[in-house]
Amino acid sequence: MSIPKEPRQIMINLMYLVLTALLALNVSNEILNAFKTLSLSIDRSNKSIDQKNIEVYDAIKENEKAPGQEAKVKPFREKADAVVKRADDMVKFFEVWKKRITLEAGGYNIDPEDSALHIPARMDNIDATTKLLVENKGGDTMKKQIMDVREFFLSQLSKEDTAKLSPLMPLRISHAKKNDHNPTGDWSIENFEHMPAIAAIALFSKYQNDVRSSEALILNRLFEEAHMKDIKFDTIGAVAVPKTSYALDGEKIEASILLAAFNKEQKPTVTVLGGGGSTKPAVNGVVAWETVAHGVGLQTVRGIIELKTEQKTEKREWKFEYMVGTTGASMALDKMNVFYIGVENPVTVAAAGYSVEDVSIAAAAGGCTITGEKGHFVIKDLKKIDAKFVVEIRAKTKEGPIKKVGEMVIRVKKIPDPVAMVNGKPGGGMPASIFRAQMGPVANLAGFDFDAKFKIVSFDYSTTPKGKDYMGPFHVENRAAGTRFTDNPQVTKILQQAKAGDKVFLDEIKAVGPDGTTRTLAPLFFTLN
Repeated sequence: MSIPKEPRQIMINLMYLVLTALLALNVSNEILNAFKTLSLSIDRSNKSIDQKNIEVYDAIKENEKAPGQEAKVKPFREKADAVVKRADDMVKFFEVWKKRITLEAGGYNIDPEDSALHIPARMDNIDATTKLLVENKGGDTMKKQIMDVREFFLSQLSKEDTAKLSPLMPLRISHAKKNDHNPTGDWSIENFEHMPAIAAIALFSKYQNDVRSSEALILNRLFEEAHMKDIKFDTIGAVAVPKTSYALDGEKIEASILLAAFNKEQKPTVTVLGGGGSTKPAVNGVVAWETVAHGVGLQTVRGIIELKTEQKTEKREWKFEYMVGTTGASMALDKMNVFYIGVENPVTVAAAGYSVEDVSIAAAAGGCTITGEKGHFVIKDLKKIDAKFVVEIRAKTKEGPIKKVGEMVIRVKKIPDPVAMVNGKPGGGMPASIFRAQMGPVANLAGFDFDAKFKIVSFDYSTTPKGKDYMGPFHVENRAAGTRFTDNPQVTKILQQAKAGDKVFLDEIKAVGPDGTTRTLAPLFFTLN
């Protein structure tokens, strides 16, 4: 290129060179500011993931305190303790490196908005990372720490879970490739040599995100493992349910002696004390017992029910009473030995010596609605929980007046909380294609004898897409028709893009049942595959 001789042309060329340099400088500043924004965004995402991890960790500790759960949950809680401490130490490790890079790159930015953040005054400094992480071998230490923490996290799981979750764990080291610039394939050279200080800080924030996401993966699996072999009821309580509470002398008395809630895989045995102490095994959790009524007045049957668990044999005493007489009244609950608020509770009533058309019932203290006739009644609109709800049996005498001929004390309870599920699962892994096809969470009330339906009225949806920042929470609510994913356009859009490796959280799940109360259900966590 020839040099122009005219002063005017020389000046134009110089201005062009200066303009080109300024444009290059602006592009550089835009890139540096992009790294700064990225670092701050990841830090905010890390706080959200950390909060979710705290909730799961607290749930494990609370479950250990539940009656009968300590021995089973304690090993998993101890593993969770170790995972949380190792994760916290690793996050602090990267915080230290952020500070070292910032100080080596000229100290902190004096901008008040960045005063509490790791924003170096010289964001474009490339000597700090080269010196500390390549020349001083800091990158080798960092690589080893990452590999050690990943191996420790996976060591807390079973071999089967390790094989399944290892590919999903984001905390990992990608091996460097050999090239002319890096002939030995050195990981530190590939990742940190001549890297701007602000880019290194953004990368450390990304590693912190990987640590928290991996911590979440392990904690959720430990939470699931702690309950995989649960007996599917909260407490073991012996209940004896007579089919007849009143009988005439010489009539057959039948009763079912069972656990209040049972699992078909468990086989409890029942021993009846007295009369030879006979023992019977359970069939589908229920022991059938019968005898012949004898004597007059209140009769008591006692015994022991035994159930072998993973840790020991649980024993509970049981008893029930029945009345034997020549005249009187009886009431049999058609479903269970309790009344539930919010549903219809059917009962069958009879009074010896009286026509079925003349028999009625009434609540001694009121507080309910009773309908029915000819020995079959429904008790509904119960108002409150009551351990001793008295139902009187009344009959019309031949002389005309109505008199009390018997009574029964019934427990009044609220309907148990349902379990939130998506596609019949309360969390865990699910194919992304299956998850995208779901309408939303449903409230499942399994093993409940009454026709009680719960409707989910709202929940919060959040997700961490694979390789992306945490998104959410997005509130979804539809109290009129029941809440679905499509009730929030943002959730609908995110759901359509869900893919393998994404993590989905559903929490603050609210459900309303027939009793009109709003229940907060346990949160759900899914890993799409």
